[in-house]
Amino acid sequence: MAGFRHHTATRGKHCREYPNRVAWYVMRRYVILLLLTLGLACGSVVAAPILHARLDGSINPASRDYVIRVIERAERESAPMAILQLDTPGGLESSMRDIIAAELASSIPIVVFVAPSGARAASAGTFVTMAADVAAMAPGTNIGAAHPISLTGSEGDDETASIKAENDSAAFARSLAEQRGRNVEWAEEAVRSSSSLSASEALEANVIDLVAADMGDLLFQLDGYQLPDGRTLTTVDVPIQEVPQTLRERLLGLLADPNVVYILLMIGIYGLIFEFFSPGIGFGLAAGGVCLLLALFGMQVLPVSLAGIGLVLFGAALMVLDGFTPTNGILTSGGVVALVAGSLMLFRVPDGSISLSWLTIAAVATVTGTLSIFVFSKGLLAQRARPSTGRSALVGRMAVVRRRLEPEGTVLVHGEYWSARLQDGQLPCGSFVRIVGMEGRTLLVERAEDDSDQEAQDGRRSR
Repeated sequence: MAGFRHHTATRGKHCREYPNRVAWYVMRRYVILLLLTLGLACGSVVAAPILHARLDGSINPASRDYVIRVIERAERESAPMAILQLDTPGGLESSMRDIIAAELASSIPIVVFVAPSGARAASAGTFVTMAADVAAMAPGTNIGAAHPISLTGSEGDDETASIKAENDSAAFARSLAEQRGRNVEWAEEAVRSSSSLSASEALEANVIDLVAADMGDLLFQLDGYQLPDGRTLTTVDVPIQEVPQTLRERLLGLLADPNVVYILLMIGIYGLIFEFFSPGIGFGLAAGGVCLLLALFGMQVLPVSLAGIGLVLFGAALMVLDGFTPTNGILTSGGVVALVAGSLMLFRVPDGSISLSWLTIAAVATVTGTLSIFVFSKGLLAQRARPSTGRSALVGRMAVVRRRLEPEGTVLVHGEYWSARLQDGQLPCGSFVRIVGMEGRTLLVERAEDDSDQEAQDGRRSR
């Protein structure tokens, strides 16, 4: 009985303590979850890095996609800022305007840093720099020369189009300078007069905001920098993450060069032509097909003229046909002219910094014309060469008399016995004759004045 009372008392004590233990466990879990959530939130805020992108080379659809991707990622991750390190001779206006639109619409500060020393922000790069929230340059760099270039001439309608393009670019430059509080007069002068400034001159003329020796110096000067809209930049203890280009962006950047695309196009065309005339080898099909597909991939990046492609293909076809027609090089000459004309109008790129080089066109036209002339000369030599097979190949050959010619008999030539008729007189067996013609299946022969040639020696040994 005493044991039962003790068990009942103990059970009652445990029942009274159980709600307190449950409440303690639940409270402890909530506290741990709260601390973890606060820690992750604080860690995410501190860990958001400054994104750093490098744009080296022309401004084209590949570099446009790269810069816009970096800006969108910076906005998505709430980065303190995005720094675009720039070194460009210029590029396509359409790609430039897309980059500028992304800069102006960005909710985070965009810093454009023209670096390292020796770099430049020319032509389209000038506009990209002026559109940034903070424009900085390294010593030894320059900015400007933003006059639009036309490759179509300067007369008539082309002159009117050039003036329109210049006015449009000047107005765009003024609007960017006004929006960012920079030198409006110089912005227009950079377009109309191709004015260019060094880093120190640009800073003095209120074209840029900072001159920094390197990335570390730039971050030091940006710490505490106040933007015109009231935002203050912070760079102390903030990590920097460089965003590399993807494989597709690097490949597109390489194929954005008209010279590379042009060479790949020509290799692809002549590779397929080689495979067509030499079937079964496979090298021409593999190499030509790959080069042609890469060229077509690059043509998606660059503005291409269909008339230029047609002239290039027509010129290649003319040079190939010259090897099969007796035109004495006329088709080859026309093919070279068509090839050069098509090459000049193949790419409709208004910026000379990424245009097709005259040297590339001359090299391709010279190599192509030389190969065509080589094939043409070999064809002429083959036509003029002495036949080596058939009955016509027997004319002019030496033969050995096997049955006395009176004047008809039998001769041995090329290991074969032929009926022969001597044109004048008679000849005994073992004599040497020269074949001068054929009459049906009978060889017309004449007495050989000199039997010292190789065929005569072969006939004497066979006897």
